[in-house]
Amino acid sequence: MSLPHAILTALLEKPSSGLELTRRFDKSIGYFWSATHQQIYRELGRLEEAGLIRELPSEVPVRGQKKQYEVLDAGSAELARWVGESQDPKAVRDPLLLRIRAAAVVGPQGLAGELRRHLELHRRQLAVYEAIEEKDFPPGRDSDEDRLRRLVLHGGVGLETFWLRWLEEALAEVEDMT
Repeated sequence: MSLPHAILTALLEKPSSGLELTRRFDKSIGYFWSATHQQIYRELGRLEEAGLIRELPSEVPVRGQKKQYEVLDAGSAELARWVGESQDPKAVRDPLLLRIRAAAVVGPQGLAGELRRHLELHRRQLAVYEAIEEKDFPPGRDSDEDRLRRLVLHGGVGLETFWLRWLEEALAEVEDMT
């Protein structure tokens, strides 16, 4: 996924300022695609320059007022084009996996503690996803938009569940070596 497409998606859901986008990234999109405040602002400038978004006119111009952006037809068309585009999966690049491979050469000292720490981090993330599902997707909420959003959330739940199972297995193996 690319940042411009994440921003177009968020702006199509709701016209927003850069600050609002940053907060929304932290609360929703950030669970699977993160960006800093500076990256978002830079990309807003590029999208506006490319004619994909525009600043909403202010009813009363006030100095220091946040710029609100909306997606133009060209931005909607670009996002629709991108959705249907073919893209290969990205290779997993996780430093923890590299640490385990390195431990095969230098020994697993200290690795169990890191595995436990990752296990706790993934438990917390799974709890966050489960809380989101409970709050944002009560029974009966099944519009097409909600079904697709829930599908992304279930992907996150599945990934966290995988990591928990794998980390428990890895921890048991490492503890058995020490």
